[in-house]
Amino acid sequence: MEEVVVARSKGVTIRDVAQRAGVSVAAVSMALNDTGTLSAATRLRIRATAEEMEYQADALARGLRGSPVGAIGLVMRSLDALSEYAPPGVDLFTRYIGAASAQAMDRGLSLMLVRDPTKRPTPPLALSLDGYIVTMPHVDDPVIDLLERRGIPYVTLGRDPSRPDFTDWATEDEISTFRRIYEHFAAAGARSIVLLRGTDPNAWNIDSEATYRAWCESVGITPRVYLSAERAGERGGEEVAQAIVDDEIPDAILCHTGRQAAGVLTGLTARGVAVPDRTLLATASDSEHTRHSRPAISAVELHAEETTLALLDLLQARIAGEPSAGPILTTGRFRVRASSRRAHTSG
Repeated sequence: MEEVVVARSKGVTIRDVAQRAGVSVAAVSMALNDTGTLSAATRLRIRATAEEMEYQADALARGLRGSPVGAIGLVMRSLDALSEYAPPGVDLFTRYIGAASAQAMDRGLSLMLVRDPTKRPTPPLALSLDGYIVTMPHVDDPVIDLLERRGIPYVTLGRDPSRPDFTDWATEDEISTFRRIYEHFAAAGARSIVLLRGTDPNAWNIDSEATYRAWCESVGITPRVYLSAERAGERGGEEVAQAIVDDEIPDAILCHTGRQAAGVLTGLTARGVAVPDRTLLATASDSEHTRHSRPAISAVELHAEETTLALLDLLQARIAGEPSAGPILTTGRFRVRASSRRAHTSG
């Protein structure tokens, strides 16, 4: 039987690959299944052609032809960027994965955690799934481009910065949360506030800086923004802390990630800057680092369960062809801890 790719929009078949590569269908089958007596050069050329055409042939795909499989995919773009899928002490992503898995099963769906599906090798079933949740898509994200080309329904955790008209997304109300943190700093007497954000080109980084600059302008504070790559973790935060102190010690610092905040605390302490007596410190993402540091670091606790429920609602509606009900904003909680609570303030 002819093998067919599950390609909702392109319908690429093994014959298409053979024609493009200038070989027989049998040669394509041998190259992709690593059988037969093809030369190494011919085998590589056929495989390159198949990848270029995004052809995937597998036993499951042969009978599907676009039929529902009862499974959805989850792509964690922040972890793809880290090239590390279990960063020590960072439990936020596992909470999203666990919540989405359990809630999907409650709906009779299976959930597959998929590494960047634009990279090879890709699991054969990846492009046969009924739909996808993509977390924190990047500007001009190739994963989104792939799903669009394939006609695979998807929703995103966080808005897609390259598609302003796309509304099938959900996230915590980050803008309100960031403003709440700045107001907390101000109430504790902070008159100079620094933002340390990541470098991934996603809406979280982009929107948080815009929110920070707008808030600074509204209260007459000069903005100071520092960047540290997410993969640099605590080391990156510690290095930025040195730069911050060298420039001028601020009254408060907000870091995007818990690892950055833990590194900043280490760097400030090494320079003799006391937290919270001299400088207040908080992070927009709770982690083991923030809970177990001394002093414990004030942090935003995200409600993964509420957000993943919203994402599954949006995805199932999109698969069914129903109108979008998004975007959906859920709530986060800013937990004030010792790092931003001074003795003379109520916090």
